Amino acid sequence: MSSHTTTEVLVGGAVLAGALAFAIYAGQAAGLGAAGAGYELTASFRSLEGVTVGTDVRVAGVKVGTVTAVTLNPETYRADTVFTVTRGIEIPDDSAIVVSSEGLLGGNFVEIMPGGSPFYYSEGDEILDTQGAVSLISLLLKFVSGDGDGAAE
Repeated sequence: MSSHTTTEVLVGGAVLAGALAFAIYAGQAAGLGAAGAGYELTASFRSLEGVTVGTDVRVAGVKVGTVTAVTLNPETYRADTVFTVTRGIEIPDDSAIVVSSEGLLGGNFVEIMPGGSPFYYSEGDEILDTQGAVSLISLLLKFVSGDGDGAAE
């Protein structure tokens, strides 16, 4: 019986090691282990549709950070957002930030459109030039109802 017990312990240890390795990989893929790997910036959006905590922040299509907090400002009724940017990536202080879509059926992400300033944002700064999400449903309704530009005159 001792050979069965040894085999069971070895198999159990291998399963436990595999589960631990998967948990570490999942945490790194989700960005949970990179708390000190970036600096925080803030922005306030009119509409943050499709963006939640964990959404990618990208520059030129390359992931450079993650949205870490989203709250509703009760005074302005805007979505105040906190996000991290990887250390070593400097964002010019005249940059814009936009909620973009990955395509017709894809999800949304936050895109930083770099400016040309020689000065850069530092920890805790706010990006003021923001553009919120565009609702595809409202655009389609405008097109169908004829409320858009170029309507019959």
